[in-house]
Amino acid sequence: MLGDGIGSNIRKSKLINRRMFIASTAKAIVFFGIVSRLFYLQVEQNKKYLTLSDKNRIRENKLPPIRGEFKDYFGKIIAGNLDVYELHVIPEQVEDFRVLITRVKQILNLNSKKVEKIYKIKNNQKPWETIIISDNLTWEEFSKINYYLYDLPGLKPIISVGRNYPYNESYSHVLGYVAYASQKDLASNEIINDRHVPGLRVGKNGLEKTFENELIGTNTIQRFEVNAYGKRINQLEVQDGNKGNSLRISIDTEIQNYTNELLNGEAGSISVMDIYTGEIVAMNSSPSFNPNDFLYGIGSNKWKDLNQNPFKPLINKTISGLYSPGSTIKPIVALSALEHGIIKPSMTVRCTDSIDFYGQKFHCWKKKGHGYMNLRNAIKQSCDVYFYETARLLGVDRLNETARKFGLGDVVLKDFFDNEKKGVVPSTKWKKEAIGQNWYLGETLITGIGQGYIQTTPLQLTLMTAQLANGGYKIYPTIIPDNNKNIQNIKNQMENNTDYNSKYTSLVKNKENIKFVLDAMFRSTNEIQGTSYRSRIEDPKYQFAGKTGTAQVKRITEEERELDRELNQIPYKERDHAWYIAFGPYKNPRYALTVLVEHGGSGSSAAAPIAKKLFKKIIDRHDERENIRTNDTVNL
Repeated sequence: MLGDGIGSNIRKSKLINRRMFIASTAKAIVFFGIVSRLFYLQVEQNKKYLTLSDKNRIRENKLPPIRGEFKDYFGKIIAGNLDVYELHVIPEQVEDFRVLITRVKQILNLNSKKVEKIYKIKNNQKPWETIIISDNLTWEEFSKINYYLYDLPGLKPIISVGRNYPYNESYSHVLGYVAYASQKDLASNEIINDRHVPGLRVGKNGLEKTFENELIGTNTIQRFEVNAYGKRINQLEVQDGNKGNSLRISIDTEIQNYTNELLNGEAGSISVMDIYTGEIVAMNSSPSFNPNDFLYGIGSNKWKDLNQNPFKPLINKTISGLYSPGSTIKPIVALSALEHGIIKPSMTVRCTDSIDFYGQKFHCWKKKGHGYMNLRNAIKQSCDVYFYETARLLGVDRLNETARKFGLGDVVLKDFFDNEKKGVVPSTKWKKEAIGQNWYLGETLITGIGQGYIQTTPLQLTLMTAQLANGGYKIYPTIIPDNNKNIQNIKNQMENNTDYNSKYTSLVKNKENIKFVLDAMFRSTNEIQGTSYRSRIEDPKYQFAGKTGTAQVKRITEEERELDRELNQIPYKERDHAWYIAFGPYKNPRYALTVLVEHGGSGSSAAAPIAKKLFKKIIDRHDERENIRTNDTVNL
């Protein structure tokens, strides 16, 4: 019995010892695991968790980049920047979105429609995407929000950057406008995508869009420390971004504003060009719009009004409007005929009131005709019958060749505007390819007076006139000035240039031909019976030469011709377009211009008087312009 008791105790002791060993081993394993985990977390994973901790403690804020400015030729700011006070919120960072918006509604006195719009935006986008509650807070509202910010977790008052156009409508079609970056903008431009923040505004058209990458600038980065509730307690670092590049353009604001005044109440275009440098001095399309309206997003009603306005304020008529050039084409028709040896200046044609051609009447604008005309008088008095005959002898293909040399049928400002149109300078080949029909001789006749298929932009006619005025040399139109261009050097290169492949190549074979055309244009403006004689300036300082044009917008019936109605008796849309091209000062020309008044009637009564007023302004500004060119005193 005693032996059995002793054996039992020994077995119990061994069992206890075994259990203690297992428990101790288990404790050791657990302890070792804990120590290993702590070592792993605190040593091996130190950087990871330090980073995660910093992310909870440190916040980073990327601010909108500051956009570069646009300046005019004299350094005046024509597109600048202003502070815009905005209010942003990211729904996933807000504990109770409804409570927050109710509180904001009370502070800012938001109406129910605005609140509904905020909820609609929230429901249509991802929780982590920013909602712009307001993009045009006043300073008082912005200050008020900041005062209550401790009670508005998740709300972000932002000082953003907006665009300001101090001259309102004057530069709309040149500069364009900026608006919020769209998904299309982000997808098509890597720089915009990389620098995008909520509220970023980018160029939508015009030079704002063309030079987006130069203008946009880089973001300022703010880093700050927050407490457990996400409230800022300390600013740690600010990395200042770089402002975008500022750009200077060749336009003179005083002349640009004046063109705006001259076209007030009219639909049309004015453009002015330096005949040697190709610099655009003014480029205006009327009516226009105020680009400042797009800063906070234009309302649907206003956008609808702009789009449905029959005078097309959103279209840049100077580069995108296509029109029959009317009689402004006659100097090129005459030059082409002389260059090809088809006619001589002494050729005489008798003008009654029309000619019959294969049973069809082709009328002159003068009801009883001009009588016997030579080429000089035909240009001076704009005789249609003379140019019917000239065009018939010349042929449309040779006219096409000359017209294209002088800038018609192609874009003028190739690198600056993506909405510029080429127009049409017809030829036998063009009609066959574009319409699938043969060319008829009667079509050549009406092309010779700027009607029919031919379509030009006002700026093309300005380039044509500039290249006529400089003696028939090719120039390179630009809207970005180059003060290194010495005018006398350009003139010397032109006059000593005989190589067709060189920069300022001659566009004519015989300089006497172009001198003849320029003289005829002078007579058209400065001699009795000239079509723009009433708009002449006798002072040689301002004296200019030009050519009127009246472009029909519909075919006139014999009955309508007999009625001979006054302009105010004709429905607006049926009135002719009024043109005037000119260059001056005549004795030492430097500038070319084109005036178009849509449905203005005749060029002599509607367009030429505008050019007269404008030329005086241009010449009075010339010395100041040249002072900038020679001294290069403009700072960007």
